[in-house]
Amino acid sequence: MSEDSNRALVRRFYEEVWAKGNLDVADELFADDYVRHDLRAGDPTPGPEGQKDIAAAFRTAFPDLRWEIDFLLADGDFVAGRWTATGTHLGPWAGVEPTGRPMSFSGINVFRFSGGRVVEIWNHRDDLGLRQQLGAPVYAGAAE
Repeated sequence: MSEDSNRALVRRFYEEVWAKGNLDVADELFADDYVRHDLRAGDPTPGPEGQKDIAAAFRTAFPDLRWEIDFLLADGDFVAGRWTATGTHLGPWAGVEPTGRPMSFSGINVFRFSGGRVVEIWNHRDDLGLRQQLGAPVYAGAAE
């Protein structure tokens, strides 16, 4: 696949799964055995179901979620996407009960493609900044 095609697939992931909540699009974009590299503790469900679970939980916690793509860069089989998410904390997230507080935070994902699907993803988000905005503990050993 071309860099333009891969970049278009990442745009579709952000716009459909995250911005609109069309979770089933993840089935088309992620390989069944894709590898997720994430600093957040936990053991997400493998494959597209894992992406759907993560997006569904976040969209439940922030039901008015708005997702903006800041930029997408492609290099061969890799696409890096920077995004900014905004919303109101109205449901539980990462052990934090709803606060009703607004949030705005950013992250970068690096996707590796093979055969037209994501086979690897690296996640780098400002979870600390998000927790601070929600008034959640941010010290070492805080609830996850």
